[in-house]
Amino acid sequence: MRLPRVLAAVISASSAVLAVGALGMAPAAAIANGVAAEEGQFPFAVQLKLDDIMRSDGTTYDSACSGALISPTWIMTAGHCFHDGDRNRVSGAPRYATTARLGTASTTDPDAGVTRTVTWVEQSSTNDIAVARLDAPVEGITPIALNTAKPARGQVLTFAGWGATTSDGPPSEQLYWGQVSVSSVRSTTVLVKGHWPAKDTSACPYDSGAPYFTDSPTPALVSVESGGPACPHRQQETTARVDVVLPWVNSVVTDLS
Repeated sequence: MRLPRVLAAVISASSAVLAVGALGMAPAAAIANGVAAEEGQFPFAVQLKLDDIMRSDGTTYDSACSGALISPTWIMTAGHCFHDGDRNRVSGAPRYATTARLGTASTTDPDAGVTRTVTWVEQSSTNDIAVARLDAPVEGITPIALNTAKPARGQVLTFAGWGATTSDGPPSEQLYWGQVSVSSVRSTTVLVKGHWPAKDTSACPYDSGAPYFTDSPTPALVSVESGGPACPHRQQETTARVDVVLPWVNSVVTDLS
């Protein structure tokens, strides 16, 4: 069964709360069978914390996503990270407190990196992509460029996320990364499979919105994490293509370089 990564996270959070008493008490590595990022390796990678999300029955929960800085004041992530109590994607002011953290490979130090608040969201009508505006520009961190070409089957992409290492783990406070190969290119999505350091290197809960990018000569964002099977796995993972939404992004994000 394929689930959006943030939806899978909500389902797994119930068992995590029963086990440890509160979501996120036990930090874990992001991405199943990935590699710990070094400081300064992917400064544009964004950890998103979503607090006090209200369900339609009035109860609340916390969740998380990943993303990437694409301009001084905007990030890109999965559209399904921003929703109402009935899990319908929404634009506008977020329905819950959303904190963006970047410029660090570990958030165990509360002073590490840069912290911003998400104040506004715009949803793509093409695929599972949203762009979110920050409350203040981010200085000293170069945003990742946006890929303009159609991805190619067999292309190797790097991805980095703040998710769990298993299908029922908590969000991470350590950024992890790995590589995938493109197995299929569709009109609005890119399907990928684990490549390195293992064939089952794959996204996990809370990796929704994690960037998949080329890394030579400079990073370029090809797609963002959308959903897939329970991790770790050797099956196809669904990511949302960036190149097909470029006209829309350019119309919304006014400070793209």
